[in-house]
Amino acid sequence: QVQLVESGGGLVQAGGSLRLSCTASGNSLMINVMGWHRQAPGKQRELVATITRGGPTNYADSVKGRFTISRDNAKNTVYLQMNSLKPEDTAVYYCNAEGTTGFLGYFNSWGQGTQVTVSS
Repeated sequence: QVQLVESGGGLVQAGGSLRLSCTASGNSLMINVMGWHRQAPGKQRELVATITRGGPTNYADSVKGRFTISRDNAKNTVYLQMNSLKPEDTAVYYCNAEGTTGFLGYFNSWGQGTQVTVSS
């Protein structure tokens, strides 16, 4: 079983910054893609950013230039630095990881979510 634990959410004023972290745990992990998604009240979950093991990144248009995703492969950890936050960034942010383990084979796991609230 692969577990993802997120941290770093909270309440911030518009224009402020937050940094989210997510660490994956499990046996013999080989994580290919890590990413962040978010879900605002009454809306579908949407992709925010992803990063592959080798480093290439992908961002939603709404966060380009404001958010930066990075990862530490040795720690199985992904980060999301969020700058110039806007009220419309308010959502529950979910970490996602996809890869293989020595025991389970392929996995695609989600974290429990962390709330980000941006006040105007």
